[in-house]
Amino acid sequence: MDSKEVRKRYLEFFKEQGHVVIDPAPLVLPNEPTTLFTSSGMQPLVPFLMGKEHPQGRRLVDIQPIIRTGDIEEVGNNRHCTFVEMVGNWSLGDYFKPEQLDWIFQFLTDTDKGLGIDPKKLYVSVFEGNTEVEKDFESIDIWESLFEENGIEAKVANSTATGLSEGARIFAYDAKKNWWSRSGTPEQMPAGEIGGTDSEMFFDFGKELGLHEKSEWKDEPCHPNCDCGRFIEIGNSVFIQFKKKDNGTLEELPQRNVDFGGGLERLTAAARDDHDIYTSDLFWPIIEIIKSTTEEIYEDHTKGYRIIADHLKASVFLILNGVTPSNKGQGYVLRRLLRRAIVILKRFNSKESSLFRDVVHKVIDMYGDIYFSEVNEEMIVKTIEDEVNKFETTLSNGLKILEKIESPTSKDVFDLYQSYGFPLELTQELLEQKGKKVNLEEVKQEMEKHQDNSRTTSAGTFKGGLADSSENVTKLHTATHLLQAALRHVLGTHVIQKGQNITGERSRFDFPNPEKLTNEQLTQVEDLINEKIKEDLPVKMQVLPLEEAERTTAIHAFNERYGDKVQIYYIGEDMDSAFSSEFCGGPHVTHTGEIGSVKITKQEKIGSGIMRLYLTLG
Repeated sequence: MDSKEVRKRYLEFFKEQGHVVIDPAPLVLPNEPTTLFTSSGMQPLVPFLMGKEHPQGRRLVDIQPIIRTGDIEEVGNNRHCTFVEMVGNWSLGDYFKPEQLDWIFQFLTDTDKGLGIDPKKLYVSVFEGNTEVEKDFESIDIWESLFEENGIEAKVANSTATGLSEGARIFAYDAKKNWWSRSGTPEQMPAGEIGGTDSEMFFDFGKELGLHEKSEWKDEPCHPNCDCGRFIEIGNSVFIQFKKKDNGTLEELPQRNVDFGGGLERLTAAARDDHDIYTSDLFWPIIEIIKSTTEEIYEDHTKGYRIIADHLKASVFLILNGVTPSNKGQGYVLRRLLRRAIVILKRFNSKESSLFRDVVHKVIDMYGDIYFSEVNEEMIVKTIEDEVNKFETTLSNGLKILEKIESPTSKDVFDLYQSYGFPLELTQELLEQKGKKVNLEEVKQEMEKHQDNSRTTSAGTFKGGLADSSENVTKLHTATHLLQAALRHVLGTHVIQKGQNITGERSRFDFPNPEKLTNEQLTQVEDLINEKIKEDLPVKMQVLPLEEAERTTAIHAFNERYGDKVQIYYIGEDMDSAFSSEFCGGPHVTHTGEIGSVKITKQEKIGSGIMRLYLTLG
C-alpha cells in the first residue's frame, strides 16, 4: 500500500464517522510570533480546543504538513524526518476515549477500509497517573477489550517494567511519555497552556531489527518506548481536557477533546511492513535521483542518503511557503538544512549538475495535486542553487580553519558562523566527528551580544510602514497593494511583504525572490498595476473576526499582530475574485482610478534572497 492509498483511506474512514475534512494551515503561520513553523496538527486549532465554536463542526479530520526542527538531529535513522504530513482527527467536545480508541484500532486493522495491519503487531501505552491525574484505567479497559475481541491477550505491564514480559501489550508510562502539550509535562506547561493524557500506538517490526540496530538499543531490554528501532510510534490519541492555572495546578476545560496525530510516513511504513520510511514512495523517488549522481550504495550509506532526501524535500516546502535562506528565524532553518545536505553530497562526490533541479521537479510532481497547483519551479531551483554556490565558495576555507582549531571556543565557532555562514549546529557536528566539543549555549550568547551591538532603531516609521495619511501616501499605499498582487502574479505566490515604508514621494517594498527582476518582468509588473488602475476597480473593506479572516485568501502583513477583529481591504467587486486582498489598517483610495499611474523607479538586492522595489506616482 503506498502513501496515496493511506492518505485516501484515512480521510474516507473518518468522513464515514461524521468528520469534515478541513484545509491544512500553512507551514509558516501568520500572526504567530511565538513559533517558527506549524509543528503539530493541533497548533492551528488551539482556540477551538479551548471552547470556541469551529465553523465546520465538532468532528474534524485533516492532513497537516508540519516542520519538526527538534527532529533535525534525529534524521538519518529509519523513522525521523523534518517535513512530516501529520494525519489528524479531532473531537471538539464531542466524542471521547471509547469512540476514538475503537475507531483508530479499526482504521489500523481493517483490511477493507483501513490499513489491514495485523493486530498482533500493535502495542499501546497509557498514562500511569500522578498526584493530580489518576492512572488512565478507562483507556486500559478499552484496549483490553479491543485486543480480546481479536483473540489477543493484552496484559498491562507494570509501570517499572521495561522488557516484553509474556502477554504484555499495554504499557503504562509517566508524564514524560504519555502526557501531551506543546510545552511538555504538566510541570513544564505555562499558565494558560492546554494538554492531557495520551495513548500511543506502536508497530512492532520484529525483534531482529532491535538487534540489528544495537547501537541505538542502549543495551536495554526491549519495550515499545525504548527507541531501539524495533518499535515505531504510528499514532497518538491525546485527550485534551486540562488547562494550567496561574497557581500551577490543572483545571478541567469546559469541554473534553480528542486530538489524534500520526505521521503519514510511519503509517505508510507500517502498512508496508517495512521499517525504513525512506524506502516508501514518499522518499524513494528522491533518493533514486541522489543515487544517480554518486556511486555510493544506499545500504552502505543509509544515514547520509536519508538526510539529503529529507532536507531537500523540506527545503522545497519551506521555499514554497515564502522562506528564503538567511541567518535568522525560518531562513536560518532553511539554510541549515541546505548546507547540511550539501556537506554530505560533497562527501558522496555527487557529480550531477542538475541534481537540485531534478529533486525540485520530483517533489512538485509528488505533491502538486495535493498541496499546490501553480508554482514557480525556476524560483525554487534558483533559491537552492544560489545557496549552494554561496556555501561552496566558503566551505573549503571554513573547513581548513576548522581543521586548525585544537580547542574550539564559542568565539571560534561564532566567527565561523559570522564570516563563513556555517550553521552553528553543523559546526558542532563536524567538530564532534573529530572528537571535539563546544558549548552551543555560549555560542548563542556570543551571537546575541553581537546582535545587541549592531541593532539600530529606524526613525520615522509607523505601524505598517506609513509616515502619514496624506493624499499621496494614501494613493501609494493602495498602489503598494497592487504591487504585491502584481509581483505574485508575475513571479509566484512566494512573494510576501517583508518590509514596507511609504512617504509622500515613494513607496519602498521588500519581498523574497532569489534574484533581481529582469527588465521584462519589471515591465510586466508595472504594466499590470497600471492596467488595474485604468480599470478603476473598487477598493472595499470588510471587518471580520480574526479566525474567519484567516480562512480567507487575504494576505497577512509582515510581522504584524492582530486583534480579535481585522480589516481586510480588497480590490475588485468581491473578495473571492479580487485582484488584491490583504489584512490592513492603513488609508486607501475608494477606486484605483484615483491613483493615476505609477512607475517602478529603482530595484535593489538588500540581502540573501530579499529584493527591494521603489514605486512612485506617474
